[in-house]
Amino acid sequence: MLFGTLLDERRSFEILDHFVDAGGVWIDTANCYAFWVDPTGFGGRSEEVLGRWLARRPGVRDRVRISTKVGCEPTEAGRFPQTAEGLTAGAVKKGVQGSLRRLGTDRVELYWAHMPDPAAPLEETVGMFGELVSAGTVGRLGCSNYPAWQVDRARQIARAQGVEGFTAIQQHRTYLAPLPGTRPTVAHRFGAVSDEVLHYLQAYPDIALWAYTPLLSGGYTRADKPLPAQYEHPGTRRRLAALDETAAETGTDRNGVVLAWLAGGTPAATPIVGVSTVGQLDEAMAGIALELTAEQRERLDRAV
Repeated sequence: MLFGTLLDERRSFEILDHFVDAGGVWIDTANCYAFWVDPTGFGGRSEEVLGRWLARRPGVRDRVRISTKVGCEPTEAGRFPQTAEGLTAGAVKKGVQGSLRRLGTDRVELYWAHMPDPAAPLEETVGMFGELVSAGTVGRLGCSNYPAWQVDRARQIARAQGVEGFTAIQQHRTYLAPLPGTRPTVAHRFGAVSDEVLHYLQAYPDIALWAYTPLLSGGYTRADKPLPAQYEHPGTRRRLAALDETAAETGTDRNGVVLAWLAGGTPAATPIVGVSTVGQLDEAMAGIALELTAEQRERLDRAV
């Protein structure tokens, strides 16, 4: 997310090189990354860095799968979400063209509607996304920060139109649970995975779950990154104790256990981890590779 803004190109390339050389495949970005820290007030830097990295490593494009998004890029600096590009057919078409140009590629393996657009008819959005799949520009489709009912409605519309529908959901998910009635993701009303979403995914196993901010931006392990206020309740203490016990047994840390819990859960999640060092990347990949025992998973699940 922060490639080209808070993370300079040299370090971004170093992380990407290490990732792909270690067998990493999926790279997730968005056309709006990261407008909120870029002096211009607009996004595109992350995709531009990825494009230059792909150009520098001939052949690597066939080894990675790129996931990017449309819908959140501001059309006026400093006015998000009021001027977000949205998801009309024109906005989606313009968005994917810009992403492909910045990435220096003719396709992306997964394309996301970044957030719902109440001003765009769902039929129009679904139809345009379906056209991108039919044209070979996009492999699969996903929606991020959507309520479950709207995901289901979009899939019904896709079936009626005879086009490809959403087969992936991207929302915030982590091991800790926030206080009821609070929103752990400030920017998106439906940004967090709810029990209703999990129930929906269990009914439709063809839909993949991608989990963003799974490590709470360092809140599990770093003293300088305190947990958000939404997690200040007794249940958090019990869950952190379960994490610590499991981490001691597995020779890892809280982050590693959280990633293993997500990746091996039901439904399984693909954690999206934003790292700023190669060391953090190694730790994340070790967490994904960690297999929890049934007893450890039961302990983690029953701590509430």
